[in-house]
Amino acid sequence: MSVDNLLQDKVVVVSGIGPGLGRSIAVRSALAGADVVLAARTESRLTEVAKEVTDLGRRAVAVRTDIDDADSAANLVTEAVKAFGRVDAVVHNAFAVPPLTDLATVDLDAVRAGFETAAISVLRLTRLFLPALKESKGSLVMINSAVLRHSRRTFGAYKMAKSALLSLSQSLASEFGPDGVRVNTVAPGYIWGPNLQWYFAYLAKERGITPEDVYTETASTIDLRKLPEPDEIADAVVFLASPMARAITGQCLDVNGGEYHH
Repeated sequence: MSVDNLLQDKVVVVSGIGPGLGRSIAVRSALAGADVVLAARTESRLTEVAKEVTDLGRRAVAVRTDIDDADSAANLVTEAVKAFGRVDAVVHNAFAVPPLTDLATVDLDAVRAGFETAAISVLRLTRLFLPALKESKGSLVMINSAVLRHSRRTFGAYKMAKSALLSLSQSLASEFGPDGVRVNTVAPGYIWGPNLQWYFAYLAKERGITPEDVYTETASTIDLRKLPEPDEIADAVVFLASPMARAITGQCLDVNGGEYHH
């Protein structure tokens, strides 16, 4: 599906570049006409995705970044503004999954670390980008999770971190709205990318069935009978970052094929 011109000549910063959703957000933004600033801790991933962006005829700047480090975060902002002179959208995709274990026994330092990346580091990076976003009357998009919609056992620390991110995004929308800066959230469910494909293959081997069987079984619980792919999540991000969503702020858009209704 075409996203042509939705972000024509805009500058989009994407944190958490990896082989799945981060890559898709960057590439779909470029297809929509944006120049892209890529941030991640892994240099090789940045290089690969930057080449994809430039192959599409758009400009890319790759900045090795640890968003939990204040100096590294500040450097990302400096490099973005130095390269393009403006920033129109920031997509917070970087995240470290907290331990998937019961809250009764989870290590509290690990829970704190989850909050650090999911909320505190996002707030710090947002504040650093705020002058540029005010100037462009830009947009922030937070990548959340369908964990907001359930309370399954062992997902407690994960849900706590992502709930904090949702509260942060809603509060920022109220604070930044008078300056023309919008803040929205995308909450994916299953994402049919490399990580989930590996996991389904693992489950299939454990159960003595095929990965296709695992996929069909999982998809049967979703209205569209299909697991969303990274590009489909990314297109929702592109929409919210674009002028098409100019009257939308403070909202959380679930992109899950109908797994949960909200």
